Amino acid sequence: MTFAPVTHSVLLILNPTAGRRRRGLVDAVVRCVRDAGWTVDVVETQSAGDARRLAETCDATRYGVVAVAGGDGTINEVVNGLAARAATAPPLALVPLGTANVLAHELGLGSGAASLAEAMMAGREVLMHPGQASDTGAPRCFSLMAGAGFDAKVVAGVTAPLKRRWGKGAYVWRSLVEARRYRPVRYAVAIDGERYEAASVIVTHARHYAGPYVVAPAASLGEPLLHVCLFERWGWMQALRFGAALVRGVLPRTSGYRVVSGHEVGISVLNDAGESRRQPVQIDGDDALSLPVTIRVSADAVRLLRPA
Repeated sequence: MTFAPVTHSVLLILNPTAGRRRRGLVDAVVRCVRDAGWTVDVVETQSAGDARRLAETCDATRYGVVAVAGGDGTINEVVNGLAARAATAPPLALVPLGTANVLAHELGLGSGAASLAEAMMAGREVLMHPGQASDTGAPRCFSLMAGAGFDAKVVAGVTAPLKRRWGKGAYVWRSLVEARRYRPVRYAVAIDGERYEAASVIVTHARHYAGPYVVAPAASLGEPLLHVCLFERWGWMQALRFGAALVRGVLPRTSGYRVVSGHEVGISVLNDAGESRRQPVQIDGDDALSLPVTIRVSADAVRLLRPA
């Protein structure tokens, strides 16, 4: 459905760190939107939490669109802010700048300024019910996925300076580090009351992971359903085998891997294999929570804009 903006005005939330190398793209998108007669107010974030606060408090009578220029972590903040407003929130448009840009792949966004501006002004709405994960604190929404096990440990080990310097290479390096220190930790996964075991788990309602790679072929942002990706074989060689299958585009057909759909998921440690460290949970590519967690579909929805 093509959306009808309340006003021809955009609040663009910019992460200046993510946009340092691609500021030219942001400026070009802004020019395209302004040349079409729209108003664009650009606000830069200064610290963690700013993007969420700006999305949650922006004036919906003034801005017809909230746009975010940043990576998946910044987008996650904005999604959390908009989800807190539910029906009063403007739709969300993206100017993808980060390392993986998974949500941009999911929405089929182009990489050119003109196409991004067109989606922002005359795109088609997708009504997305975010996932919602909670440990011992307040629930946190995710637009893409939550993960526990190997991928969460990789994410937890990639610092912000390392990611800025090496980009995707930081994750490759950390994957090798985690493979070397691998312990066969076993996770208990409950999906709508049915119990499973896995060496690693990704809970998603997106098809893609780590950029253009497909993990859940049947998933859809517009469907209020979670897809639980279970990596059922243990060992560092198995972890690297799954990673190679992901890059080659054959993971959904790889032995020892399956996807189970459901509405409520619980993940806990069944056997820590002597691994005394914290068991992290990554959310949209950021180290966010610790096991055990409960994950469900949020009752609140966020409107996303994709190409018409």
